Amino acid sequence: MEQVRTRSFPRAGFLGNPSDGYFGKTLSFAFADYCVDLTLTESAKMRFIPGEVDDAMFDSPESLVRDLRLYGYYGGIRMLKAVAKLFFEYCFEHDIKLPRRNFTAEYRTNIPRLVGLSGSSAICSAMLKALCKFYEVPIGEGGIPMDYTPTICLEAEKLELGINCGFQDRVIQMYGGLVFMDFRKDYVEANNKGIYEELDPKLLKNVYVAFDPNRAEESGKAHKKVRRLFEEKKPDILSAMSEFASIAQRGRDILVSCKEGDNLHIKLADLVNANFDLRDKIFTVAEENRRMVMTARSAGASAKFAGSGGAIVGTFEDEAQFAALSKALAKIGCTTFIPTIGTRDLESADLIKGKHTAWRNS
Repeated sequence: MEQVRTRSFPRAGFLGNPSDGYFGKTLSFAFADYCVDLTLTESAKMRFIPGEVDDAMFDSPESLVRDLRLYGYYGGIRMLKAVAKLFFEYCFEHDIKLPRRNFTAEYRTNIPRLVGLSGSSAICSAMLKALCKFYEVPIGEGGIPMDYTPTICLEAEKLELGINCGFQDRVIQMYGGLVFMDFRKDYVEANNKGIYEELDPKLLKNVYVAFDPNRAEESGKAHKKVRRLFEEKKPDILSAMSEFASIAQRGRDILVSCKEGDNLHIKLADLVNANFDLRDKIFTVAEENRRMVMTARSAGASAKFAGSGGAIVGTFEDEAQFAALSKALAKIGCTTFIPTIGTRDLESADLIKGKHTAWRNS
């Protein structure tokens, strides 16, 4: 085996987030308009080649300080190493025999950085997929169970690297498509994973994603205060997380029970807006991020954060409303597009022409 190539897509938390880190429920989709592309090439020794988030050149002292605060001292390479470590440990512990070979790991990404689209976890999930291919370890029977692969990615970031994160991003990036996730506490604590239901991506219609490339910030920052209050069992925080989960459940139920002629847009729009309004009550939302949501709503669309800020997701009624939405968001510096749902069969396809921004080369 000379080389394997894998790909992971960014994700949008459509409903329920941020309750995935608080034993809640979420509904998320991956989209193939951007991606992390990762290759493992057989080599004499293991090598990890620096990529975009492994910068060693800075424009100023301020940019160096900001970069290290956001990424740490080892950028993307630390993620590749952490996933590799846990992959090998899992195989050793479960007596999975591996071929005697080494690799050179190299990645490139065009996922917008630090706008809540999970670019860092895409590096981790792409690496795990590549390791499974390179070492001929099945994902499923006889290898690593599919529903446990996100746990390996999560533990690589959370336990190995100390990054504050939840299951959702790694689940959708390993499964692809559209997934409903249930992280009920008793199940997660007993099994170290959630319950994942793959839904037909075709059910999700008239959805858009928008992001502001200048809104980059550390996603874990927003969760620190809420995490502390959650652990202190503050009633308003516990109630909010329960309501986030309920919103995701209702969204899932609407999608799977919808019939031809149902006004799906209105039903989902109400949930999308309610999700953001609830978040706005318990989190400190930056005014620039709130402006994105309110601008989208002023054009008639629904809107909420796709992650922790910097990107939004929502629904629109028709082409005319999407055009008005795109125009309004462009005035405040946002890129808006109708996402191509990133199913697993697209992970091996050629890049979608005309939709990707330029690659950030390693």
